[in-house]
Amino acid sequence: MLRAHELKKATSRHRAEPVEIWKARKFIEEHSAEELSLRKVAKAVNASSNHLSEKFKQITGINFVEYVARTRFEEACRLLHDVDLRISEIAFEVGFQSLSQFNRVFKKLSRKSPTQYRATKGLYRRRR
Repeated sequence: MLRAHELKKATSRHRAEPVEIWKARKFIEEHSAEELSLRKVAKAVNASSNHLSEKFKQITGINFVEYVARTRFEEACRLLHDVDLRISEIAFEVGFQSLSQFNRVFKKLSRKSPTQYRATKGLYRRRR
């Protein structure tokens, strides 16, 4: 599975990315901590939701929801290195609506829970 940053490189190497997809991805990156919907992003890039959804999948190889989840996941991985942040704080800071959603997506993408991820990186939260 390609990560969001790997996907960006792969897309730009193989073909010119349509401007609306580039704008959509940029908007997602800049607003990933907020509540995002396909409709909101489509409006931001002046496209219909259906058109953006089809084009997004065609160009990136993954759907809109998966792309947003991966973008948030990558930011969460970065934040997990800050051992003073609780996992729940990270989940909400990167834009997940619930801790269970965050854990489910994290485990799907990394095959580890956030706690296991921290442990494998040698990162442990200090007791307060």
